[in-house]
Amino acid sequence: MDKLLIAAGIGIVAGTIDVVPMIIMKLEKRANFSAFIHYFVLGLVIPFVDWGIPAWLTGMIVATLVAIPTMIIVYPTDHKSIVPMIIFALVLGAGIGLAGDAFII
Repeated sequence: MDKLLIAAGIGIVAGTIDVVPMIIMKLEKRANFSAFIHYFVLGLVIPFVDWGIPAWLTGMIVATLVAIPTMIIVYPTDHKSIVPMIIFALVLGAGIGLAGDAFII
C-alpha cells in the first residue's frame, strides 16, 4: 500500500507540473483536468513497468505511447500543441520513471 501511495504522490507532482503552464495559458478546465488525470495515472503505472531497460527510458516510452491517442484527437484542431505534448511526455515520463526507481523499487 505504501508503494501505491508513493506512486500516487509521484503522479500528483507530475500532473501539477504539466497543468501549471496550461493554467497560465488559460486553457479550458476540461483540458487541464484531463492532463492532470493523465499524468496522475501514469504515476500509478510507470513505476511498476519492468521492461529490463532503464527506468527513465521506460517512463519516456510509456508516457509517449499513452499520449498518442490524445495527440490524434487534438491534432486536427490544434496541431501546434503536438510538439509540447511530446516534450512533456518525454520529460515527465522520464521523471516519473526516475522517481519510481528511486522511491518505489
